[in-house]
Amino acid sequence: MSVAVIGAGPAGLIAAETLAAGGAQVTVYDAMPSAGRKFLMAGRGGLNLTHSEPLPDFLARYREAMPHLTAAVHAFPPDALRAWSAALGQPTFVGTSGRVFPKVFKASPLLRAWLRRLDAAGVAFAFRHRWIGWDDSGGLLFATPDGPRVVNADASVLALGGASWPRLGSDGTWTVTVAAKGIAVAPMRPANSGFTVAWSDVFRDRFEGQPLKGIALTIGPHTVRGEAVVTRAGIEGGAIYALSAELREAVLDIGQATLTIALRPDLDAAALTARLSGTRGKQSLANFLRKAAQLSAVGIGLMQEAAIASGRPLASFSPAELAQLINAIPVQLTGIAPIDRAISTAGGIRFDELDEHFMLRRLPGVFAAGEMLDWEAPTGGYLLQASFATGVAAGKGALNWLKS
Repeated sequence: MSVAVIGAGPAGLIAAETLAAGGAQVTVYDAMPSAGRKFLMAGRGGLNLTHSEPLPDFLARYREAMPHLTAAVHAFPPDALRAWSAALGQPTFVGTSGRVFPKVFKASPLLRAWLRRLDAAGVAFAFRHRWIGWDDSGGLLFATPDGPRVVNADASVLALGGASWPRLGSDGTWTVTVAAKGIAVAPMRPANSGFTVAWSDVFRDRFEGQPLKGIALTIGPHTVRGEAVVTRAGIEGGAIYALSAELREAVLDIGQATLTIALRPDLDAAALTARLSGTRGKQSLANFLRKAAQLSAVGIGLMQEAAIASGRPLASFSPAELAQLINAIPVQLTGIAPIDRAISTAGGIRFDELDEHFMLRRLPGVFAAGEMLDWEAPTGGYLLQASFATGVAAGKGALNWLKS
């Protein structure tokens, strides 16, 4: 049984490992010169492999895709991913936020050990092989430095990733190839991305790169606590990523979105009003706000931006109005950061194109896994967990199909 796995990211590599363990002869093809480039990039932040929260809560993070991913994640849950990492000599720990990381806080030792194990299992690699489709007889077509190449395999697993970080190999060009076969592909959209804001020049120049800590962000009925960072073009960061689906859809729907920022979410309006009703004396307004409400300079800057937009100087606000503004600063998002700057992508092969074993119904013997499927999730370990789980599921699906 020969199987071609296309894509040397987490989904493709775990599919290859699953297939090799089941007795298949596996070759992994990738357009890049080496394996796991985006995986290594994720490791720069410590490699958040998965999350420790209860599985029902975990699965709910996948939103509309939850019904399609539940069986795969149940079959290869967070505990299985942690055990897999430990078996490669990289035990994990649970951080204070519930996120799970390798104890070495790096991706490279884990990837090196994984590639050694794949080599020992007989998995072959063919790099600088860009997949460009199928020939008339169903052979896999690759563009290589030595010219076109056709590969015939008994089955194949597509694990080509999304469309973020194209310089690391995930450029989304496969969508055209797959759609040409009549397979429905939801448009690729940025996920876990930043957003653009038309900051004033004064605010942008002073506060670019400054963090907003301990805040609450709200759009419509959705509120998230966490942190964000002011960028030259707008705003990004963990709390923004957690709301990125709602923010993105609002921007795509009406061209903009109003994000509400609470700087002191643990204090209500009455408590803040009381703090701000004292005598300011000779203090500047900024210094008074910093001391009375424990606001950061960037937070006060956001209040100034909102006051300018309202047409009133902040100094004219009453204590009650200041208190109201502190926990309801409107920030107008004007656009979405480019997809090649996003951490991940939404969109991809629609789940109704797949059977329960992750095989494409229109292409028997062709399976798909990972971020090229139509799902998204927030950061926190959910992205890698689903990539691993669907890779295992596709690998098992291919084995069962070959044996049947």
